[in-house]
Amino acid sequence: MKTKFTLLLVLSNCFFFVANAQITDGETKLKTLETDTLKGWRTGGNTNLNFSQTALVHWSSGGDNSYAFNGLVSLFANYKDSCSAWDNSLDMGYGLINQGNLGMRKSDDRFEFNSKYGQKAFSNFYYATLLNFKTQFAPGYNYATNQKISNLLAPAYLIGAIGMNYKQSNYFSVFVAPFTGRLTIVNDTALSNHGAFGVNPGNNLRMEFGGYMRFVFNKNDFKGELMKNITIKSKLDLFTNYLKDPQNVDVSWENIIFLKVNKFIGVSLNTNLLYDFDTKDPVDGKAKVQFKEILGVGFSYKF
Repeated sequence: MKTKFTLLLVLSNCFFFVANAQITDGETKLKTLETDTLKGWRTGGNTNLNFSQTALVHWSSGGDNSYAFNGLVSLFANYKDSCSAWDNSLDMGYGLINQGNLGMRKSDDRFEFNSKYGQKAFSNFYYATLLNFKTQFAPGYNYATNQKISNLLAPAYLIGAIGMNYKQSNYFSVFVAPFTGRLTIVNDTALSNHGAFGVNPGNNLRMEFGGYMRFVFNKNDFKGELMKNITIKSKLDLFTNYLKDPQNVDVSWENIIFLKVNKFIGVSLNTNLLYDFDTKDPVDGKAKVQFKEILGVGFSYKF
């Protein structure tokens, strides 16, 4: 157990160091950016649409015909003035793949909205509240058994938190909330009857109360020649439930990197590492570290 907490602490410190290493222009850049935006607002985002296809006819080396589609949208709208800060973001992704005779299968499916508002306390610290909502768009299956293991709003996670926010710049922030409520929603009868995602069998809701930390780095206006066409967004969430097994820390670490090749062609890399004690592997019923990586090349638009 001490090893788990030590790993999380090292991970958090590494994240903090990397994010701070990117912020080199200080208050001068902040003032420049604010004068270029609408009364303290800083908005932007990226869209990426990828398609791949393989066709084989009497191919002696073997293989399967396939085609795949993947879309990713990442938007933000942040406000900052002398006494308040309000950060909003929306991330959506969906992907499908069809290979051989296996039929259409999902390769990505997520929806996340986040809003955080703070009033300045002192220096770069703010009294802050946070609202976070996550779910998916369509049913998910264990394709080995054709068993449904997830659905729209099954699960969905709603987090409301009160704490302190450290915001050094428009790009990097750390939110610490000792008072956090997390609601797990399983709006699917079959899944709730099996007690999926930690709800009691037959129940659609599970309420937790605990502590929460969120680290965010989001930058799309690098000035250096090597980095000017790159957007980096990284989010690390840590949550522990005071009411049950507080030693089990849920971890969600997501990274989105966009690289513009030209006006309409881009490369996207999305990674997501998850550990949730209440999300069990459908095969052996144990909680495991989950990891997903999606690399795409296709139509891209940055604004």
